[in-house]
Amino acid sequence: MSPFHNDPADEYTDPPVKANILAAGAVLWRPARGKDAGAIEIALVHRPKYDDWSLPKGKLDPGETPVITAVREVAEETGLRSRLGRYLGHVTYPVTGHRKLKRVDYWAAEVVDGEFESNTEVDVLDWCRLDRVMDALSYPMDRTIVRNFLRQPAETATLLLVRHAKAGRSDRYAGNDDLRPLEKAGRAQARALVPNLLAFGASEIVSAPPARCVQTVTPLAEELGTDIELEPLFSESGYAAAPDAARKRARDLVSADAVRVISSQGKVIPDLVEWWAGEDGISLPPARNRKGSVWVLSFNGGRLVAADHLDRILIPNDFPQG
Repeated sequence: MSPFHNDPADEYTDPPVKANILAAGAVLWRPARGKDAGAIEIALVHRPKYDDWSLPKGKLDPGETPVITAVREVAEETGLRSRLGRYLGHVTYPVTGHRKLKRVDYWAAEVVDGEFESNTEVDVLDWCRLDRVMDALSYPMDRTIVRNFLRQPAETATLLLVRHAKAGRSDRYAGNDDLRPLEKAGRAQARALVPNLLAFGASEIVSAPPARCVQTVTPLAEELGTDIELEPLFSESGYAAAPDAARKRARDLVSADAVRVISSQGKVIPDLVEWWAGEDGISLPPARNRKGSVWVLSFNGGRLVAADHLDRILIPNDFPQG
């Protein structure tokens, strides 16, 4: 786990009140080509307004989470569609000419497709080898983020663990608890999850059988045009009865070819994540594991190398805006 996760202040889902301008960006990377094949390159953008070289980034639009902003800003500044991976931390700095502080959260982002075209914000995109990227960047804060990126391999497999959205209190539901549906706020959470999960490349879905788990990922399944695979081992009763089998099943779902989403319950996900972190020797960031929250697990060679928690993917207005 990258050291910055050990500081609760680095929990990107809860920006400090003093940072009243929020932004997000990425270390955008791709496999190098030609004689450098096997290495990686990082995209730096030149902004003519400031005559500087930096990482692609921009301010949150109303109703956006930093996750969505990072993908959107990469696309707007570079013309490239990307898939997010590990969270890389944040920087906070005063805005020149204003009595305000700006916070920028960063992720690793792999290029999926697209082509750069010069635009009003960015006139040049340069793909830098790792041996020259630090000298090319204009700002020390960007170098800090790149160092965080370099602490783990660039290429990682992603698994997304989603706690089901709000479904009301079980003691107020008269029927079979496995049939308890999402409430209105939970349905809004489920819809809000879709673009955030897609930002990480979500492509396949596995869910515990309870209705509230399935309904949490139904909007995503509809967007992807895919089926939801039911897995009883990821229900609270199934996990309690056979935790080793459930853990093996979760590990088997890690794939370099697909980003799988697991929808499960509050007595499953914390134990599963803690077990995984202990097995593979990483530290976990602070997390409240609220309904509708997501763990983004990153793997290299089958080993868990980073675990990041998205806590505020609820209703877009729940996220603090600058």
